[in-house]
Amino acid sequence: MNSSLSKCLSEKKVTLIVSLPENNLKLALAALSEGADAVKMHVNVKHRASGNEFNAAESYIDVFRHIRSKYTGPLGIVPGGSYEEIKQSEMNLLSQIGFDYFSIYAHHMPSWMLKLSNMEKTFAISSDYDIEKMGQLRSLDITALEASIVPGEEYGSPLTFKDILAYKFLAEKVDVPVLIPSQRKLVPDDISLLSQAGVKGIMLGAVVTAHTADSIKSSVADFRNAIDKI
Repeated sequence: MNSSLSKCLSEKKVTLIVSLPENNLKLALAALSEGADAVKMHVNVKHRASGNEFNAAESYIDVFRHIRSKYTGPLGIVPGGSYEEIKQSEMNLLSQIGFDYFSIYAHHMPSWMLKLSNMEKTFAISSDYDIEKMGQLRSLDITALEASIVPGEEYGSPLTFKDILAYKFLAEKVDVPVLIPSQRKLVPDDISLLSQAGVKGIMLGAVVTAHTADSIKSSVADFRNAIDKI
């Protein structure tokens, strides 16, 4: 595989992304072995769904380089959990290692990140955003919008029709692909409905994959099979 995130999103009916619960080579290879189209990792953040705390990028240089050496597809990074934690020098380091897109909440993204030319830009909105105010984004050089709109206290509950309506509204409102993370306990049978709603990417995280290589393999294989049947 040798592809960008934007190419995957434009060419595939649904792109399958795995958000790893740890910055770990074994977990990355587990996801990729079962057909993940892209993987995403984290630095400088405490991750709600996995319960893990991620350190600065310098802590993971070796594992990041090892993953990049094994895989040439889209490699994403969440660079921090607040705008104070994100440094231009660290973003430059991550780009040099081989990360080619970043994923971050809009309220955590300092304005200078919009000017980065060496990474594709995706951003997330949370449950307290007014989705009716989301509009045209491509002119800001945005690759995709991540609809992280499920309230934290509802993580792990089943997907509802209300969710699908919200995702459909966003997909029709914005001019970039809409991704959804597995804040709900998504199941493979949800894929066809989400595709009908206009969702272009599914991001499997710890709520669905759990934390082991075997559980990640099993989850990714099931979702890959469901996507390939669309």
